[in-house]
Amino acid sequence: MTQITDAKILILATNGFEQSELEKPLHDLKAKGATVHVATPDGNDIKGWDTDDWGNTVAADLKLDDVDVAGYDAIVLPGGQINPDILRADDKAVDLIKTFANHGKTIAAICHAPWLLIEAGLIKGRKATSYESISTDMKNAGALWEDSEVVVDNGIITSRSPEDLDAFVAKIVEEIEEGDHARKAA
Repeated sequence: MTQITDAKILILATNGFEQSELEKPLHDLKAKGATVHVATPDGNDIKGWDTDDWGNTVAADLKLDDVDVAGYDAIVLPGGQINPDILRADDKAVDLIKTFANHGKTIAAICHAPWLLIEAGLIKGRKATSYESISTDMKNAGALWEDSEVVVDNGIITSRSPEDLDAFVAKIVEEIEEGDHARKAA
């Protein structure tokens, strides 16, 4: 069991992430005492999407190839339409998510980021939520989809949209403090 003040959390994203869905977990989890790193496919800084235009730039701490899953307690996957759509076509990103799952680590995906859970083969038979426009994708992948602000199933957390960020971050803290989650391999 890890206290949030001792936790190490990875945020995986690329250009086009939903601004608030990366920034709020990043700032709130750091404020609670966690160490939080941002990984990008190439290790370069990334630019968010804020409502209807490009948003802020967020500094990358490391590149995807340099992530050591054993050193982290959780991975956070921000949404937006662009970011998860690019990442789900990146085999290394999908493999990283599978590795987090295989090690029983907490996985948190919001908005369109559950697309990554579908691609990693983690959603079939699980309770989950997402942005409403991808609910059919989720159901077709075998998710037990529900319209709730946050849903957790064996350490895999999903939320719908920026309006759910407070509940999303609170559930990340709770699941990390519960410890690793035994689950079948991805």
